[in-house]
Amino acid sequence: MPQSEADRISELLKSVRTIAVVGLSSSPMRPSYGVAAYMQTQGYRIIPVNPEIKGALGEKAYATLGDVQEKIDVVNIFRRSEFVPEVIDAAIQMKPAAIWMQEGVVHEQAAEKARRAGIFVVMDRCILKEHRKRAR
Repeated sequence: MPQSEADRISELLKSVRTIAVVGLSSSPMRPSYGVAAYMQTQGYRIIPVNPEIKGALGEKAYATLGDVQEKIDVVNIFRRSEFVPEVIDAAIQMKPAAIWMQEGVVHEQAAEKARRAGIFVVMDRCILKEHRKRAR
């Protein structure tokens, strides 16, 4: 019997450590910052990916995913849906365990391309909310 998406998300959140947050803002007022800060307090390593900032949450920022030299477990996308295909193309090269599109971020064709590359895709869900649900 195939695993449910909820089970796969639970397993993923337990097994991964490094999350590249594409579109992470350095402003504490932005949702991306709040979500990344929460995940950091839960023990995850956050790698900011945003050409507009030098760093966030005490971590150096990278202009693109391709600039990140270390192993990334999850690519968390905080970009508008029209920017998703280019992020997915870069992510596929890195072979992360998962690509996570935050609430409101949906791109079926790009998600399908990632799935065909063997990557677990979560779309239109908040990683913070999913983590909190399981942390009770």
